[in-house]
Amino acid sequence: MAIIRKAACPLNCWDSCGLQVTIENGKVVKVEGDPDHPITKGKICGRGRMLVDRTNSSKRLLHPLKKINGQFVEISWDQALDEIAGKLKEIKTRFGTTAVLHSHDYANNGILKNLDQRFFNCYGGVTELYGSLCWGAGIEAQNWDFGGAYSHEPNDIYHSKNIVIWGRNVARTNMHFYEQLLKAKKLGAKLYVINPLYNAPAKLADDFITIKPGMDGLLAAGIMKEILRLGLEDRTFIEQFTYGFTDLVQLLNEMTIAQISEMTEIPAELITKLAYVYADKPTSTYMGLGMQRYRNGGNTIRLIDALVAISGNIGIPGGGANYANTQVGQSFAFEELTMPNRRQAHRQFSIMKQAENVLTATNPEIKMIVVTCGNPLTQVPDSSIVEKAFTSVDTLVVMEQYMTDTARLADYVLPITTAFEEEDFYYASMYHHYVNYGPKLVSAPGEAKPDLWVWTQLAERLGFGQDFQFTRKEWLEMTLKPLAKHGLSLESLIEQHTMELPVAKIPWHDRKFKTPSGKFEFTSLLAQQKGENGKLTLALPDESKWSKPDLADKYPYNLLTIHPMRSNHSQNYHLLGGKVKLKVEIAQNIADELSLQNGDYVRVWNDRGEVKGYISILPAAHPNTINIDEGIWQEFGGSVNLLTSNKESDNGLGSTLYDCLVNLERIPLNE
Repeated sequence: MAIIRKAACPLNCWDSCGLQVTIENGKVVKVEGDPDHPITKGKICGRGRMLVDRTNSSKRLLHPLKKINGQFVEISWDQALDEIAGKLKEIKTRFGTTAVLHSHDYANNGILKNLDQRFFNCYGGVTELYGSLCWGAGIEAQNWDFGGAYSHEPNDIYHSKNIVIWGRNVARTNMHFYEQLLKAKKLGAKLYVINPLYNAPAKLADDFITIKPGMDGLLAAGIMKEILRLGLEDRTFIEQFTYGFTDLVQLLNEMTIAQISEMTEIPAELITKLAYVYADKPTSTYMGLGMQRYRNGGNTIRLIDALVAISGNIGIPGGGANYANTQVGQSFAFEELTMPNRRQAHRQFSIMKQAENVLTATNPEIKMIVVTCGNPLTQVPDSSIVEKAFTSVDTLVVMEQYMTDTARLADYVLPITTAFEEEDFYYASMYHHYVNYGPKLVSAPGEAKPDLWVWTQLAERLGFGQDFQFTRKEWLEMTLKPLAKHGLSLESLIEQHTMELPVAKIPWHDRKFKTPSGKFEFTSLLAQQKGENGKLTLALPDESKWSKPDLADKYPYNLLTIHPMRSNHSQNYHLLGGKVKLKVEIAQNIADELSLQNGDYVRVWNDRGEVKGYISILPAAHPNTINIDEGIWQEFGGSVNLLTSNKESDNGLGSTLYDCLVNLERIPLNE
């Protein structure tokens, strides 16, 4: 007999949906949306529905594997754990604990996934990663400007007179927000979409502004110049609640509107129109994560923040510089969960340059890499270096559900459970401020085990098992301790299945910013405390015809690598029935210049590498723009990160995945 249980989506996604899961004969047979969830209201995307396949696929890893003479052999859990623990003991004794690199990303959002940090801290402290492939430059940028990256709660959009969707395809990455846009439009809001690619939100827009990739900060500067020229700025906000405005004015005088128009490839009159849009308050701005994946990425977000500030759209209903909502994650007891005080040594590598640093590390060299919640061979930029680095160490351990590109390189692969096979709770720091409870619904197949079980077993073998002697309920209660003063508890979360967290629904409404000055900072004092200049600049992408004309002559096309429609990063490609092909989406002018048609087989290359795939012509894309979806496995054509740079953003905490020039040519199908 089938039963239906409420659950939660574990995917690293804006929407963090509530689910209804149908179980029959101990097996998940259907995943649908929970109609009672206050935000997602019963609708989920195809990636969420594919959790059925992800749980039940015959391709699941079922037993611990060890590579012997280049081939994987099934071994027992005891053997795998004994051998891994033995290697960790030896490394600690001979080289020190920082000879271990923990490579972690965010493939799943369960709060207890963070217990890997507790394990490595109790071990003594290892080499960890800092920064983010995804959103790091923008988070740091808003920390400099506001003291935090906080967004308005979802329903505040209905207070907006104008809505600017800047570099964000919400139909693909944030479907419930897309539905809200439809409703807001019906209520009379005007919608403006700024993007190099024509997408579903652009079809709704009152104006679609197509922009040269990487030039978004310059556009924001141009709009600010026009606001000031026309006297449309909010003088009260600027004079009472901001710091460093004279530095901003001086910067804006360094470039003319004509120059900005030429470099952004946007008509000057459209820049002027956007100045009036921002002055016609309340105007809300919703930024995507792609704009900050350039060398100038942090500065880009800061310039957009500055535009929102001088137009007086900070701290008012219907306004906001909405990029992320990290106040959501501040609700939980991370320090008690992860125990950073137990570190005796600590070293950090940039997540972008982790492979390069593995190859060059000394005192100590990296002897072991442990991969959790990630597939770095596919997701980390400059994949050729990643493969070289991850095969250079003595031992590579990968905890996985499937034989990913990274797992294929491993010495040990440990099979772990899916979200429906373990209890946890889930949230996202990008969109809404609700936490969702996910009960254990079914038993795991084979010998797949929860991450927590693996850490507990290893901890016992390494002599700190007492630090993991908690029940799963006790772990969850530990994380929720800060919420007790708000009357929120694990019991209420389990009973209600979702729970509203205490956040500021309209951030900065009290005009009290968490910066050193207590004001919005055009010139960042926090940045200066960190040894940076702190002033805004008119910086450009590292790879552009303006920065490197010789490189642009050789590689004339801008490559974007946006999120796929049917896979959460690299997670689902192997489940799509063998229909996956690497699709090279190109602007019409490229097709015309190279006489390309849909379906043509092409090579895309630069000095870092190449990929091959099939042409799809994009309507209304900005000239000289190419897109290849990220996350594609080697067996389906290879990761686009063979082409991308592992450089860091201007503030050191983000990737430069979109800061990428390439060339393209048609080739015979058999090459």
